[in-house]
Amino acid sequence: MADRTAPLTVEELHALTAGGEIDTVVLAFPDMQGRLQGKRFAARFFLDEVLEHGTEGCTYLLAVDTEMNTVDGYAMSSWDRGYGDFAMVPDLSTLRRVPWHEGTALAVADLVWADGSPVVAAPRQILRRQLERLAGLGLTAQVGTELEFIVFRDTYEQAWDAGYRDLTPANRYNVDYSVLGTGRVEPLLRRIRNEMAGAGMTVESAKGECNPGQHEITFRYAEALITCDQHAIYKTGAKEIAAQEGVSVTFMAKYNEREGNSCHVHLSLADDTGRTVMPGDDGMSEVMRHFLAGQLAALRDFSLLYAPHINSYKRFQPGSFAPTAVAWGHDNRTCALRVVGHGRSLRFENRLPGGDVNPYLAVAGMVAAGLYGVERKLELPQACPGNAYTGGYEHVPTTLREAAGLWERSPIAAAAFGDEVVAHYRNMARVELEAFDAAVTDWELRRSFERM
Repeated sequence: MADRTAPLTVEELHALTAGGEIDTVVLAFPDMQGRLQGKRFAARFFLDEVLEHGTEGCTYLLAVDTEMNTVDGYAMSSWDRGYGDFAMVPDLSTLRRVPWHEGTALAVADLVWADGSPVVAAPRQILRRQLERLAGLGLTAQVGTELEFIVFRDTYEQAWDAGYRDLTPANRYNVDYSVLGTGRVEPLLRRIRNEMAGAGMTVESAKGECNPGQHEITFRYAEALITCDQHAIYKTGAKEIAAQEGVSVTFMAKYNEREGNSCHVHLSLADDTGRTVMPGDDGMSEVMRHFLAGQLAALRDFSLLYAPHINSYKRFQPGSFAPTAVAWGHDNRTCALRVVGHGRSLRFENRLPGGDVNPYLAVAGMVAAGLYGVERKLELPQACPGNAYTGGYEHVPTTLREAAGLWERSPIAAAAFGDEVVAHYRNMARVELEAFDAAVTDWELRRSFERM
């Protein structure tokens, strides 16, 4: 009997389709926000046609705002260019079951133009390019992401109708590490864990977090691209499972004035035999020290990749366990970069990203920053020994506007990613800023309606 938890082979998909066990195949790619966009195919049509030839999708899918409105400023796609198509090519190594949808499998796609050249501003392609650069040094990146989310008893439709205000969290108080607290929502957490395992992921654990209703499910680290694909599938699947259970979850970075949803990203390097290259005689190897120094050197310039939305920057508050200091430390949660583990498990953690992060862009940024440090043999400064919030370190950007300006002017970004990618994601930030600047917020109404 085939392993029902492992990624599928094409031969297994043929057999499952012939036997009536699979009737639908989802082909999807990550968009600028890391969301899966694509199509559902009849499984037989997917095998007969899409498997070999791929399918098409409108280029506007990489040139819209978060609400899917067409906007200007993107070189690849516009009214002037006619909003044509790019091709979605299945990456068959990602083919897997989707246990939370009956009779369904899924594959992640790469985007290419009609001539077969890659769509360089596509998040998956951006990551691929940085991983190829890393492979040129004989190295691979092993990555794990830790997504936090808040569970509400309201359905998504009820939350919409309520304007996302006054929702009922699944827990009424801080349940960080509380077995009782996670037990209150274990039916949902258990279903997510088990069905992600059925989709080929290796689940590690679930735990409660600080904000009422806040939880985290973690998965075993893997090669960088695999982890990012799994992250996108998990995030989509968790929302779909929650909807089926009559509840809702949010991954937004800062839902309210309490603790935000983080997505700490762990990274280590291995050689082409799979052996870690992080440990050294003085604790860290030379390559790890240079790689970590590169993180610090590029952290402010690359903040747009780690914190891509206006709301992202609301997390960065002193004493909140979200970082404000461009600093690193040994097992120090007050720093933006935290070195943890020992021996084979030695790695560093980037604490900037929130639950709204696009994992492909964040990991691409971390790899590019590390390569910048390795190529220039940057020296690692002393570790922060205490409270980085009060240590006088350079501050991470405090707004999307600041981060976008740093990204746009960054010679490090231009050299690592190229002008097209820099311009594309600078425009994404511009679109969000213009939309927010034109909005009238609840805060303004409360302060001004009567009193002004």
